[in-house]
Amino acid sequence: MRTYLATAAIANDRDAVDAIAEAHYAHEADTVVVPVELLPAEFFQLSSGLAGAIVQKFVNYRMGLIVLGDVSAHEAASTSFRDWVREANRGRELRFVPDQAGLDCLHDRDLAAGA
Repeated sequence: MRTYLATAAIANDRDAVDAIAEAHYAHEADTVVVPVELLPAEFFQLSSGLAGAIVQKFVNYRMGLIVLGDVSAHEAASTSFRDWVREANRGRELRFVPDQAGLDCLHDRDLAAGA
């Protein structure tokens, strides 16, 4: 897994495409790591549709997405969001990791698996 740490806010699906292009063309990465601070509050409200639109861009362009940071308050506020995080973390396209140590652990597992 080659990651690119996003530095610009991802407020909509156009910003997602910009991050994907930056990761792919400038950094030859296959996964974008987005700190939670770079995502708007609407991302964490599934009914807004914003998370779906952003994640769909990553899926369409076959680019992994890791949301880095504490989302526990959002999970506590929404059963749907908590369930989505749990399901996402079972897959490979979208992951939620709470901190740098979690990201390092995820990276180590992928290396051990030959990814």
